[in-house]
Amino acid sequence: MADVDMATEVNGAGHSWAAKSVEGWIVIVTGLNEEATEEDLQDLFGDYGEVKNLSMALNRRTGYVMGYALIEFPEKEQAEKAIKGTDGTTFLEKTIKTDFAFAKAPSGARSRAPASGARRAGRDREASPSRR
Repeated sequence: MADVDMATEVNGAGHSWAAKSVEGWIVIVTGLNEEATEEDLQDLFGDYGEVKNLSMALNRRTGYVMGYALIEFPEKEQAEKAIKGTDGTTFLEKTIKTDFAFAKAPSGARSRAPASGARRAGRDREASPSRR
């Protein structure tokens, strides 16, 4: 795994390691009460800015929340305020943890696979059909 220290601030710049998703800044909330609802989360996180999207995973068998949610904000500042205001707080009788869901790739990280037709050196097997 990459050597990215997500718990510390870099030069006072806040969450400089955080990466934006395609449309906004995603905050992951863990430790949710299994009876939490999207409306409960909307009420809590709506105080920090516009919630563009909210996604909660549900257990198919029980229908209860699996303990985490993803919340999207349009602006990084709103997401940072939400993280600062809710991380480690009690929500529906459980302590929740909040942080950015995505991190930037470390500097010097490899880019995507080589272009179609190109082969990596030392490859000891054939490329998959879609990469030939």
